[in-house]
Amino acid sequence: MNIEPTAPTVKNPPEQFAGDVWVDVIAAPHEPDQRMTVAVVRFAPGARTAWHSHARGQYLRVTQGVARFGHRDGTVIDVHPGETLYTPPREDHWHAAANGCFMEHIAMFESGDDPATTTTWKEHITDAQFVGIPPTTGAADPE
Repeated sequence: MNIEPTAPTVKNPPEQFAGDVWVDVIAAPHEPDQRMTVAVVRFAPGARTAWHSHARGQYLRVTQGVARFGHRDGTVIDVHPGETLYTPPREDHWHAAANGCFMEHIAMFESGDDPATTTTWKEHITDAQFVGIPPTTGAADPE
C-alpha cells in the first residue's frame, strides 16, 4: 500500500481542446496488466474537447457546473452535478462546459490493448455542433 504522489495540474493541448482545460490525474496504471485511469478535468466557460472516441469507452461524472456532450447525429445533452455520462467504446463524442460557467468532471476509462489507441482524437467541433444544430444531409453534402 502507498499514498500516491500528487501530480501537477496540466493544461490540455490546443490540438485536442478549444479554450482553457486543465487535468489532474488521480490514478493511472502502475503494472502492465492494469488499465484504469481516473482524472479530474476542469473546463473554463465554453471550453470544449475536439471530437474523439475511447477504445474501451468512458465514464464522466459531472461534479460542478453544467457539462455539454455531443454525438455525431447532432444530439447535445446537458449533464448536471451528480450525473454520470457513459460513452460506449469507439463512439465519437465531445464534451464541454456550457457558456457562462466553469465545469468539472471526473473522467474514468481503461487503456486500449495498445495504450496509443486508448483515445483517438479527431477534428475540432464547430460552434453549430456546440449548440446542437444537426448535421445537414442530402446529395449536396460532401460526407
